[in-house]
Amino acid sequence: MYKILTKKVLNPTVIQMEIEAPLVANKARAGQFIILRVDGEGERIPLTVAGVDKSRGAVKIIFQVVGATTEKLKHKAEGDFIEDFVGPLGRPTETDGIKKVCIIGGGVGCAIAMPVAKEFAALGADVTSIIGFRNKELVILEDEFKSCSKRAFLVTDDGSYGEKGNVCMPLGRLLQSGEKFDMIIAIGPLVMMKFVVEAARPYNIPVTVSMNPIMIDGTGMCGGCRLTLNQNGKMVTKFACVDGPDFDGYQVDFDEAMSRGRMYAEFERHAYTDTCNLFGKEVE
Repeated sequence: MYKILTKKVLNPTVIQMEIEAPLVANKARAGQFIILRVDGEGERIPLTVAGVDKSRGAVKIIFQVVGATTEKLKHKAEGDFIEDFVGPLGRPTETDGIKKVCIIGGGVGCAIAMPVAKEFAALGADVTSIIGFRNKELVILEDEFKSCSKRAFLVTDDGSYGEKGNVCMPLGRLLQSGEKFDMIIAIGPLVMMKFVVEAARPYNIPVTVSMNPIMIDGTGMCGGCRLTLNQNGKMVTKFACVDGPDFDGYQVDFDEAMSRGRMYAEFERHAYTDTCNLFGKEVE
């Protein structure tokens, strides 16, 4: 059992927790993830490590309430326990040789992008951050990004905060002005990452994307997180849990990934409805 040390609501649908897991905290690096179960009957879900405090043995996670398991987790309080907390899993984000980087986060993907930006800043890299949200109410981690970035841009779809538009707008201006980056790292919705890749393509700047498909065991055994990559014209299958979650954005078949991500939408909707009914919550 793993104790919830702290709980903080970041916006109406996103919650931050610190979990007491010293073995994970001692080994986790930016870009890696954990898999947890809320209770003994629960499903396994992957969540990115959003930070660690080794002195307290604490691992920070940030999650969006979108399904049955995250709804259950939302109802846990400080001092409560969750059943399983396994990690760190996946490969850490590659940082060697990268002196100037652009970190792009979309929505709750900013929870993954933020520790990556902090890692590069700690290594002395020149960090530019671009974060995007649907509206002002959903903005998270703005101060954290500003604290570790030499330049930080914030956009919202409706213009209620920051610049009106999407993350490709400030990125496009930077690239058109002749700005060069050793790497662009995009983390967020699949469609956002796809368009970031296309925006960078004419400038031949490497793009890394963080993939978070359906996962079950986190060890490559189940095959649920498989992705198709185009490596020099050869279609190759990789697994996000052991080969990723970071991949070369130019190689990822985003259309297939988006299609696979919708496969269980109806099943998850029913599970979410049942869980909301359990807690007496009205489903929107």
